[in-house]
Amino acid sequence: MIELSALWPTVLQAGRLLVETVIVPTVLLAVLLHTSGIVAGASAAIGWCVLTVVLRWCFGRRLPASLLLGTAVVAERAAVALATSSAFLYLLQPALGSGLMSLLFIGSAAIGRPVTLRLARDVIALPDHIVDRHEVRRMFTQVALLWGLSRLIDAGLSIGSLQLGVNAGMLSRGLLSPTLTVIAIGVCAMWGIRSLRRCGITVCMARTSVDEAR
Repeated sequence: MIELSALWPTVLQAGRLLVETVIVPTVLLAVLLHTSGIVAGASAAIGWCVLTVVLRWCFGRRLPASLLLGTAVVAERAAVALATSSAFLYLLQPALGSGLMSLLFIGSAAIGRPVTLRLARDVIALPDHIVDRHEVRRMFTQVALLWGLSRLIDAGLSIGSLQLGVNAGMLSRGLLSPTLTVIAIGVCAMWGIRSLRRCGITVCMARTSVDEAR
């Protein structure tokens, strides 16, 4: 039996990170780009990143590495857009990042060392006797392929939208990309749980309090 005791807090943290580092900065840039220009939009995105970290620090909340990394990436993209006065470059960078992530996951599956297995062991206690089973490793390989494919689709949608203009790129980055990410997470999770159950491995969700999930 595998108990997903750390999964729910991880999902909540990932959702919060998605809102803080993708949706809000993109909305700020999209609104201010048409009302005040690229300088105001990029500056607002950088300001949001700084504000997010400062408020957490001031209220004594934990600063997870994923948040710091995500805000740093957004701030770097906004800084490039500010320096070049180009919203196109701000939107192009995450598309290229999705493409690289796709290569990482698909490549790891191709060589038989799926990165999904390492990521799963960071949040789930997986006994060696389960991991060593061929069908379990095959499941992690399949999930790596699914996630890599979703990142490839995300990169394609983002770049294709940019060909239609910055407004379309904003819509893709702020709405389509997060939606695709959520769907991909759901598909990968269901595929993994279903595959494990076919192997006779029971997967259960441990009860987690709201305070533990924060």
